[in-house]
Amino acid sequence: QVQLVESGGGLVQAGGSLKLSCVAPVRTFGWYGGGWFRQALGKVREFVAAIARNSGFRTYAESVKGLFTISKSRAGDTMYLQMNSLEPEVTAIYYCAVDPRSGAQSLDYNYWGQGTQVTVSS
Repeated sequence: QVQLVESGGGLVQAGGSLKLSCVAPVRTFGWYGGGWFRQALGKVREFVAAIARNSGFRTYAESVKGLFTISKSRAGDTMYLQMNSLEPEVTAIYYCAVDPRSGAQSLDYNYWGQGTQVTVSS
């Protein structure tokens, strides 16, 4: 069992930035690929970004390319999501996940965090 704990969410004005963190046992993100997803009120959960376990290769949803950056610590115990130029439409609960069973952009991950709320005001 891998426990993931997200933090860094909050309320920010449009145009602002936030950096989310996802803490896991040491080397987790070295052994497994990780991803960030979000779910807005009344909508399905969707892919945001993913980072591969060894190469660190990164993929992003089209809507966040150039605005969000996924990264991980050298120790492999923390995954980050830097979010810039935030707009109200990105308001959602953001979840981190680790160990994809199929594609990195699918929802088919073995472990999920509890989520952190991101709210962007206009």
